[in-house]
Amino acid sequence: MAEQRRDQRGGRDARESAGAVGEPRRRSVLPEEARAWGALVATARRTVSDGLVVGTSGNVSVRVGDTVLVTPSGVPYDRLAPADTVGVDLDGRQVLGTLLPTSELPMHLAVYRSTDAHAVVHTHAVHATAVSTLVPELPSVHYMSGALGGPVRVAPYATYGTEELAENMLHALTDRSACLLQNHGTIAYGNSLDQAFDRTAQLEWMCRLWLTASSVPGLSPTLLTGEQVAEAGERLRGYGQRGRAAG
Repeated sequence: MAEQRRDQRGGRDARESAGAVGEPRRRSVLPEEARAWGALVATARRTVSDGLVVGTSGNVSVRVGDTVLVTPSGVPYDRLAPADTVGVDLDGRQVLGTLLPTSELPMHLAVYRSTDAHAVVHTHAVHATAVSTLVPELPSVHYMSGALGGPVRVAPYATYGTEELAENMLHALTDRSACLLQNHGTIAYGNSLDQAFDRTAQLEWMCRLWLTASSVPGLSPTLLTGEQVAEAGERLRGYGQRGRAAG
């Protein structure tokens, strides 16, 4: 009996300790946040099913007012439920949930503070990560570079989860909606989760395209000029159906 009481006390202490680390929920989840969380989880799972993420190597966030909902650290996306909602304010203070936010929170918050983003997707997509180790900028092998604001830059390497990485990323994102992170992966933002995901997928596809074309012995890919990419970017602004995010 004494042993059972010790086990119960130990379990309670562990829960209290975990709650202290994750900062217990400070308020209830609002209806619009609950809907956004559902969409966030669906997007996070899609990064896995589409091969952009392995395990828990990426992260996704969406902004609802002044609250940023973000995937938690180290939790497989197929296990996330409505009760797992994690939210922080723009200063990084946790306001929803008890699970720890992703370790890449500084990058997500830097994007929201510096742009009009409503969603951010970060992955370790294999082709994009490979390109990040080879060049300082993805060569303009396809006009879809224009949809991201121009040639995609590579942010210099810094340890994951640091303010230094967030700063390097912001420089690479100047006038762009996506960039590569050297020896790390990708980050893209948009006015919706769908748009941020689509930009991530397009970036991975362009990286795969360039790697494929560059692998032919004795030949080099034909690249587009800055003017050609800019012209395509202007045309892509009006692409798609009215009322829907451009793809």
